[in-house]
Parts: sequence; structure tokens; C-alpha cells
Amino acid sequence: MSRQSKKKKPPPKPERAVRRLQNKHPPRVVRFKYDAAQTTVENMKHWALADSLSADASMTPDVRRTLRNRSRYEVASNAYARGMVLTLAAACIGTGPRLQLLSEDEEYNSLVETEFIAWAQAVRLCEKLQTMRKSKITDGEAFAAILKNPRLAHPVEIDLCLIEADRVMAPYPDITNGVDGIEYDRFGNPARYYVSSDHPGDLSLWYGRFETVAAEYMLHWYRADRPGQHRGLPEIMPALPLFAQLRRYTLAVLSAAETAANFAAVLYTDAPAGGEAEPLEAMDTIDLERNMATVLADGWKLGQIRAEHPNTTYSEFKREILGEIGRCLQVPINILLGDSSKHNYASGRLDHQTFFKSIKVEQASCEQIVLNPLLDAWYREALRIGLFREPHNAFPLSRKATSGSGFLQRSSRSICGEAARFFWDGMEHVDPVKEANAASKRINTRVSNIAIECAKAGLDWEDVLEQAAKEKERMIELGLDPGSLHNTLEKMKQ
Repeated sequence: MSRQSKKKKPPPKPERAVRRLQNKHPPRVVRFKYDAAQTTVENMKHWALADSLSADASMTPDVRRTLRNRSRYEVASNAYARGMVLTLAAACIGTGPRLQLLSEDEEYNSLVETEFIAWAQAVRLCEKLQTMRKSKITDGEAFAAILKNPRLAHPVEIDLCLIEADRVMAPYPDITNGVDGIEYDRFGNPARYYVSSDHPGDLSLWYGRFETVAAEYMLHWYRADRPGQHRGLPEIMPALPLFAQLRRYTLAVLSAAETAANFAAVLYTDAPAGGEAEPLEAMDTIDLERNMATVLADGWKLGQIRAEHPNTTYSEFKREILGEIGRCLQVPINILLGDSSKHNYASGRLDHQTFFKSIKVEQASCEQIVLNPLLDAWYREALRIGLFREPHNAFPLSRKATSGSGFLQRSSRSICGEAARFFWDGMEHVDPVKEANAASKRINTRVSNIAIECAKAGLDWEDVLEQAAKEKERMIELGLDPGSLHNTLEKMKQ
């Protein structure tokens, strides 16, 4: 037989080879998991209320109304909550902001600053800013309208009218591109605000009448925690359940201590029921007299309930929960308690530095949202009525002054930013001598200057230098050596 040569099979195509390999060994799918993303029996109840709603959808008018009411109740009823709100308002606003004009005409700067101070006192600006800061903590937002008050005791008849958050609401639910009383343009800027003429809480007076306020005359101060958020929530909101727990625990400890103190003594017996002890009426009471000696019934003993409350854990629990409460507003525990007895100097200073930084951030927010628009409106009206005239090329900004006779007429003219600024009360140092030495070294080493150091102390550096020059000149007139006073102060410092 002849051998027949076997034909070799052609090699498989690459696509078929890959497909066969996949069928024989299917690829493994590796899935990376996160513990926090897992829903188990243990954490199911904890994450039951988590949702994917937007910022505005999660804070509906009913939700915000409930949170406002509870927050106001807690601040009105709880001493720690009230004290924390007052402390934050006092630390942020203090005695009020002072205007410093930065034009090249010093006489003009002094004139404008003096008139603004007089107007701020006439409208009680400091008091209203403190109220807005309290409302921002308790209600989550503060509203103020820039209106004309003809009875104001100042030529510039601009007044700041505070509006409670309950009054800003939608008059009808189908407002185009609006969020609960605030209507926005197609660029996302507030266009107008709808304000109820009366407070909805005045049930006998509220008739559902609304007024429309243009956005340029309305100041809306709130903290946006999420993108797309248009209304504010109470800043004290995370601490509301903790305040309730603290009050319940305090009442429980107090009730236990009162119960133990109300019982002077108890008669008890070790004899079994129906034993040889003398029969006594159950729950009967006996009046005790001071320095009295008596004989007990046969088989009965005298015992006294020990007053074990408040126990040692009460103060620890109270301090821990108050520390957790203060974290949502960045208030250290020693400031919240008003007690630094358990802190040393270094830890107290470290806690205060974090608190002071949060205050500076809040002051910057107040300047940008409240003070700068208010100053622009006041300055335009002062120019319109001729209270003063703007000098030519005195400002670093090359913009034309406002023209026309309309009240608060809109203009691109603004003196905020490069032309004017505000400075606040300084943060007092625990050791003034060390702080003064540090400031002197910073100035001498050129890492700081007099203006910066004076601003930290809440002072105007020009006023400080002018006063120093006046004192020096007066000392020379009286025949005193200005250098001797400096040497005396240096010796006292050493």
C-alpha cells in the first residue's frame, strides 16, 4: 500500500483562537467593595434615612420650618444653647465694623468715615448685625432689606430692615425658576424676593399679602453646605438631638437625687413573711424629730437610702456631650462652658486659635454678603444728595461716579475692595506682653507693618500714628522729653 501523505490543517484564525480560549477559561470579574457602601443587618436601620435628593429637594419648606421651630425652642430654653449663640454673635460682630477709606485724599477719607459712623449709629447697625448673626445660627439664614426711612436721624435716609426667614415664601407654588420665595433669572442670579406683609405665625393678622423686593435691595446671608443650595438650614441643627439628650440625662440625675433625699429612713426586717416580727402597716410614715431617741418594733431595723446621685460620671458625660455640641459651630469646650480650669495655657491658646480663625471666616462672609452691598448703596445715596463730593482721581478705581437723581440708582461705581475696607474688634491675647513683643519683632524684621498689627488689634493705623504725633508734640510744648517716657516704658517692660 502506498502511504498517503496527511494534509495539515490550516492554523485557526486569531479571533477564533481568542474565542475558544474565552469559552474554555471565562474571564474573572473583580469587583472592589467599600465597607461603607454595604447594607447589612447591623447597619440597615442606621442608613435607613439616607437619600439622594438634591439640596433644595431635601430642605423643603416644611422641613426648614420644623427645624427652625425646634432650634428656636432649644435656644430659648437651654442655657448652653443660648450662651453659645450669644458668644458667637459677640465674637463675630463685637462692637461693630469700622470703615476705612483708602483714597489718596486723607481729608476726604476722614469725612466719609465720620459720616458712615454717624449713620451706622442712627440705624443701630451693630445691633442689627448681631441679630442677623443670631438668626443665621438659629434659623439658618438672615434676611435684610435696604429701604428708605424718612424719619431716620441722618441725611442719608437708608435703613436696614430685618426680615425673619418665615416671611420669605412663595405666594403661589408654580413660580417659574424659583425656590420658596426667591425667583432667579436664567443665569442663576436672584432676581426678586417675595416677602409676606405679615408673619405667618400671626394667625389673626396674616392675610397672605406679599410684597416684591428686588434682589439688589435684599441681603440674604446663609451658609451653603451643598452646591445648588438656595436656602439655609440652622447651623445648630446637628446639636439639637444632643441638647435633648443632655436635658433628659440632667433631669434623670436630678430626679434620682431628689428621690434619695426625700426618704429620711426606712424600716425593714429580715424575717420571712408571717415570721416573728411585729406586724406594721405597709407604707406607713412616721414623723421624725431632731435629737430624738426611740425604740423600734421587735424584728425591725432602721436603714437609710444613700444619695448616690449625681455620680462621678455625670460631669464627664456632660463635658463630652457639650464638646460634641460645640464642634458643629467650631466652639471649643472651654469657651462653651466658660471654664478653662481643666486646660493649661498651651491647650487653651490652641483651642482659641481655631475658634478665632472661624470667626475671621465669618467676618469675611459678613463683609462680602452684607456690608459691601450696604456700603455701596449708602455711598451712592450720599453722593446723590450731595452730602460730600468725590474728589477727582482720588480712588485707585477708575470708574465714574453715579449720576441721576433716582433713589439708590444702580451704577457700576463701587468703593468696596480696593477703595474701602472694614476692620473689626481685635482678638485679645491671654498674655498682652508676649503679644506686644512678638508684634514689635515682626515689624522690626519687616515681616509685618504697623497697619497689619493695628488691624489685628481692631485699630486704624492712621489714627494711632496721628495720636502718637499729637502726644509727642504736646509733650514738647509742656517741656517733657518724649524719649524719657519711652525709656521708662522699656524699664517697666523689663
